[in-house]
Amino acid sequence: MLNALLDLDRQLFRFINTDCTNAFFDWIMPLMRNPKFWIPLYIFIIGFCIWKYLKQGAILILMLCLAVGFADFTSASLVKKQVQRLRPCRDPVTTATVISRVPCGTGYSFPSTHATDHFAIAIFLSCLFYRRWKWVAPALVVWAATVCFAQIYVGVHFPLDITCGAIYGSLVGWLFAVGFKKWQPGFRA
Repeated sequence: MLNALLDLDRQLFRFINTDCTNAFFDWIMPLMRNPKFWIPLYIFIIGFCIWKYLKQGAILILMLCLAVGFADFTSASLVKKQVQRLRPCRDPVTTATVISRVPCGTGYSFPSTHATDHFAIAIFLSCLFYRRWKWVAPALVVWAATVCFAQIYVGVHFPLDITCGAIYGSLVGWLFAVGFKKWQPGFRA
């Protein structure tokens, strides 16, 4: 059963990485997965939260950073080292056909830390702001999913890496949002 799942994962990877190839994706997807590309968004989130919510906004940003730090550390330093799944660009089954649009990366593949981190951000902020701004949650999930899709498209992660990273990151984001609400019961977005 595990082999069948891994075969399906490789087929879906091949579809996204190879069959979906087009000039626009070749240009935009390497940008979408690059954390530096999103610096203006991160600055906006920090500035908005502090401007709008003052001390509670600073605590919110602190909790968001803790959520991402926890998600990143546990994903990259604990789970990846235990699972040790090779990246598509190093996997003997896919390495000959993978289209590498960015350098392969040095670490293991499962779970995707990009997916873990971005879904932790998306779900944390969605849990805090969905009542006031209904559009925030879908926008953040689409943003995180786009970053995740880009990871597959450029050839550095399998879909299963992304899916599990997104689920784990969502759980971390939700738990830290619950913690923030308990710590700051008067917070109203």
